[in-house]
Amino acid sequence: MTKLLVECYGKKDCCLCKEAKEVIGRVREEIPFQFKEVDIQSSEDLFRRYKEDVPTIFINGKKAFKFKVDEEEFRKKVRKEFIKAGIVRVWNKSRGYNS
Repeated sequence: MTKLLVECYGKKDCCLCKEAKEVIGRVREEIPFQFKEVDIQSSEDLFRRYKEDVPTIFINGKKAFKFKVDEEEFRKKVRKEFIKAGIVRVWNKSRGYNS
């Protein structure tokens, strides 16, 4: 199975974060991926880095959105990463590598 991780860096009491998670949840019903919520208030370093930029959404470690998540654009980016990860896996398998 192709691995895809979406991370949402945000705060518990943030309206924009709640909206972003709702969009992510709707897309996740169509396209399976791992989802990780990161509370920036759990660490001084995270809070310092992201306090003015919540939510920040990463797809497979790459920053994809900040503040607002457009559902159609998010869906496109997730599909693109899913396809890319699958191609790498197939390529590795053809070369005898385990992914």
